Amino acid sequence: MYYRIVPVTPFEQNCTLLVCKETLRAAVVDPGGDIDRILAAVAREGATLEKILVTHGHIDHAGGVAALAEQLSLPVEGPQREDQFWIDGMPQQSRMYGFPDVRSFTPDRWLENGDVVSFGKVVLEVLHCPGHTPGHVVYFHRPSKLALVGDVIFAGSIGRTDFPRGDFDTLITSIRSRLWPLGDDVEFIPGHGPMSTFGRERRSNPFCGD
Repeated sequence: MYYRIVPVTPFEQNCTLLVCKETLRAAVVDPGGDIDRILAAVAREGATLEKILVTHGHIDHAGGVAALAEQLSLPVEGPQREDQFWIDGMPQQSRMYGFPDVRSFTPDRWLENGDVVSFGKVVLEVLHCPGHTPGHVVYFHRPSKLALVGDVIFAGSIGRTDFPRGDFDTLITSIRSRLWPLGDDVEFIPGHGPMSTFGRERRSNPFCGD
């Protein structure tokens, strides 16, 4: 598997294209908007999109899901069901943040901790990591030691917990109990900003470091 990061929306959200090397089948994680930009990246790789994966229901991560799923008849997997109220409120989020009219959607599959998702010959493990939102999930590709963490953790920071049903202590517990055990050498793609490793964040992150 390999990946391409495609920044989308005015929030510069790290939408990520994951491609199976053997089959050129692909999944897109968090298509928050700028669908044409995402499809151009898919075309450059000569890949075929197989499904949409969502980490959580905030508009910069999920605002383009309904349109992309409808345009290409793609199934949507994730997040965990506790984020349904965020997804149902997508039109309200779009008005609040000045996004073009954005529709809500219903995932074809809600995910739970311990589930797996697949595309091509790639299998990703699902970790439920609430705190930023109650239904936030992380996708982990064990063979390449790569995690897609959404807004759970960033290089040098963590996700906000002042949104509805966010909780700081829950977020820290998610990071320490679900992410750190994956290993210090795991690289992660956050929802915003540069990549990092769990080991680096354990040593230096002022919010959740050891």
